[in-house]
Amino acid sequence: MKISKTKTQFFSLCFLIPLFILQACGQNKKKENTKTLMMENKISKPGNPYYSNTDTTKLNVSDAEWKKVLPEDVYAVMREADTERPFTGKYWNTDEKGTYYCASCGNKLFRSGAKFSSSCGWPSFFEQDNKNSVIYKKDDSLGMERIEALCGRCEGHLGHLFDDGPEPTGKRYCMNSIALDFIPDSK
Repeated sequence: MKISKTKTQFFSLCFLIPLFILQACGQNKKKENTKTLMMENKISKPGNPYYSNTDTTKLNVSDAEWKKVLPEDVYAVMREADTERPFTGKYWNTDEKGTYYCASCGNKLFRSGAKFSSSCGWPSFFEQDNKNSVIYKKDDSLGMERIEALCGRCEGHLGHLFDDGPEPTGKRYCMNSIALDFIPDSK
């Protein structure tokens, strides 16, 4: 009887040990996949050493240096305050959930929950992500009095701020799509 009981225990252990190993391997694989998904939700711009979706350190970079690291069309808008034509930008008519970042430096600017359809032809938001995301400068160009909206980290031109937006702020951040990068929320 003793031999039979020992054999049963031995075979039970031989069966249970692989189950524990398989279960442990499966758990490691799930963690690895989650890490990969989180890594995919960051924008990488290898040619731009100033770009970061997490660093909030204020930048002091010359326009000559920006000209070296930014694509020509992004440079024209963000460093020379050019404006893209209405209804042509990639974000003017989107409603996907996610976060908008500065196309020059990666600074977090807006959440999609603050985006609204303004019918002006440019992406519009009623509030910035935080009080340091966007800064302002008086703009008297083109014979108009406006408020220019600049990235709070690199001071790149994003667009303009108007007082005709929806509640709760009554503001309309009228942005150039080319000045924005977008990371959708994970599903």
